[in-house]
Amino acid sequence: MPSFTELQHYISGLWLLVKGDAQGFRRLDLTDRGMNRSFWAIVWCLPPMLISWNWARLAVLEDSPPGTKLGLPFFFKLGLIDAMNWIMPLILVAVLCMTLGLRGRFPAIVAISNWLSVPFSYGYAVLIVIAFLLPGSEGFVALLWLALLLGLVFSLSRILRMILGPQPLIVATTAMTLIIPSLLLSDALQSFLGVAP
Repeated sequence: MPSFTELQHYISGLWLLVKGDAQGFRRLDLTDRGMNRSFWAIVWCLPPMLISWNWARLAVLEDSPPGTKLGLPFFFKLGLIDAMNWIMPLILVAVLCMTLGLRGRFPAIVAISNWLSVPFSYGYAVLIVIAFLLPGSEGFVALLWLALLLGLVFSLSRILRMILGPQPLIVATTAMTLIIPSLLLSDALQSFLGVAP
């Protein structure tokens, strides 16, 4: 598992790429091995995931009859949803890369997508904590959530441009393939599995 120092190194590389500095590539391992190791990002995202799951649990309990209990099956469903949200966009991007003849870029796309998930996961966790500590701040938190989502779209698009080159249509399509399916899938699975907050 990559150390915290190594994680910082990767994130600093992503930041350089967002700024358009190709030196960021030197701080990232975009090989097949690097792609495989980037899935350790899931472990680094577990703390914010746990915060999100507990928030969902409290939200569901608030709208449930007194005495309702939500145990391991509830958290298992949330974990399954997060796993699907993580993997499905990557599968779709794999299909996209094969269709567009970009197979050689796929490891880099997976690696940057995985590592970029870490800072944004913690950002969303902070918003959940703010909403929990400041009742009535839902409107403000919603604006911050939108700003964070736009930041993710911007960052991902900038990094993908560095990887794919100045091809706006391909960059935009790849970015949306990584983001939109997880948003749609999350809502659909939460409703289907009965864990929607």
